[in-house]
Amino acid sequence: MLKHLDEYRKFLEITGFQCGKIGVAKAFVDSICRELPKGVEVQLFDAYLVASWEHLYFAALNACAAFQTGRGISKNIAVETALYASSRRQIKRALEFIGVKPDTCSVAVLVLGADAASVKTALSMVTKRFGSEPEESILELSEEKKRIIRSAFAISNAELEAVSAADPDRGLVDLVIERVALLSTAL
Repeated sequence: MLKHLDEYRKFLEITGFQCGKIGVAKAFVDSICRELPKGVEVQLFDAYLVASWEHLYFAALNACAAFQTGRGISKNIAVETALYASSRRQIKRALEFIGVKPDTCSVAVLVLGADAASVKTALSMVTKRFGSEPEESILELSEEKKRIIRSAFAISNAELEAVSAADPDRGLVDLVIERVALLSTAL
């Protein structure tokens, strides 16, 4: 789904891919990044730790805001987005937590660029690299993903009950997004 971040003059694509195991994660990510059009950044995430497309959308918004105000701690918005998505302040810890690993087989992909055409071109290149078509359903919450996300983001039963009487899935997504937003207060 292509989104325009008006105030940051960026276009954002968030999708998912089902693939075989990644293998050497850094080499896989580097091979994608070498082929990107100028001005486009890509970040890959372990989809089992992504609480819907909104999770990555708000992480990207926070990353763009950090860069615009000079508060970014990484060298690029894609890595800054990983910091926010993981709700961790250290790049190494963030990537170890939410980045792809050798055994990752469900990948959430974020593509960020200055214009829609270059973002679409980059997504096409990523699609070719994965050898399969994007699958939006990978971003949805399954029972297994909910369990993994609750554990990984330390979301207690009490927290979930307090925010999600009517819709537990919505509550879980909101709590993860809250953790994303709280990182900016720690930087």
